[in-house]
Amino acid sequence: MSEESYEVVVVGGGPAGLSAALNLARARRRVLVVDGNRPRHAATLRAHGFVTRDGISPLELRRLGREEVDAYDTASVVFAQVGAVELEGDGFRVTGRGVRGGADVDARADAVVIATGVSETMPAIPSLRAYYGTQLHSCVECDGYETAGQPLALIGETSDLAERALLLTQWTDDLIVFTNAADVVDAEEERMLAQLGVAIERRPIDDVVGEKGVLTGVRLADGTVIERARGFLRPVWSPQLAFADALDLDRDSDGYLVTDAQGRTSVPGVYAAGETTAPGPQQLIVAAGSGAVVAAAVNRDLIGLSLDGAAVL
Repeated sequence: MSEESYEVVVVGGGPAGLSAALNLARARRRVLVVDGNRPRHAATLRAHGFVTRDGISPLELRRLGREEVDAYDTASVVFAQVGAVELEGDGFRVTGRGVRGGADVDARADAVVIATGVSETMPAIPSLRAYYGTQLHSCVECDGYETAGQPLALIGETSDLAERALLLTQWTDDLIVFTNAADVVDAEEERMLAQLGVAIERRPIDDVVGEKGVLTGVRLADGTVIERARGFLRPVWSPQLAFADALDLDRDSDGYLVTDAQGRTSVPGVYAAGETTAPGPQQLIVAAGSGAVVAAAVNRDLIGLSLDGAAVL
């Protein structure tokens, strides 16, 4: 397809990207949102903590966001998987392959907002996905309320399990942390959690089990089944940034983009919002707020103003 020109191309159609695009459209910027339509929360039935939208389906939230952005004459949303963002002249070239019947993308932009989020790798337990988004969750703040008072499992193999377990004691006094044989909870953490009634199960896990689609427990490799009604997982999250490799953006030790407080990356004209920046996974409303902050920075930079009002022309 022929190259089209925009003031801003937003890569990613989640809450962060759509919020950035909406605010830029309201600043009368010509904006294109390129949405790969592979959201991390696709399996989640309900999103919580988003004021006026508590309990909404995350997919419905995205659909409503796309409609709001598309309603502005200067903005549009397309379904495509971005393959590359590269410097070209005094701007950027964004190319991608259409998905869901969408056309390929070949666009020039004065500025680019990266809001592609993260992918998640689950512990290698066969049936986790069968319950993920319904009875097993990854966001304690998002879904803790719905699990209150129930026997819970916390499954993971990362060094922050004790911290997550401590958070979960707000909602239950019956919690077991399953490390799947990973040495990630030290003796001091175990003693601290034991004082709160939290048990640590260090034996390897065979699978999670249930009946008629309802989780009933965690089966260990030795055949022991420990009854649990709901639970939380700790995936390993990774930023989705291969398409931006040519820009050589600064990243932290976990691979997240390094930005200033307004989302500016190490390359002028490239910004990042939402989960592509530290600390990574976050509530949808936090991601949306990040997109609004970045939009303000992009708009002011495009007219030659820093956020303190000083001219930088």
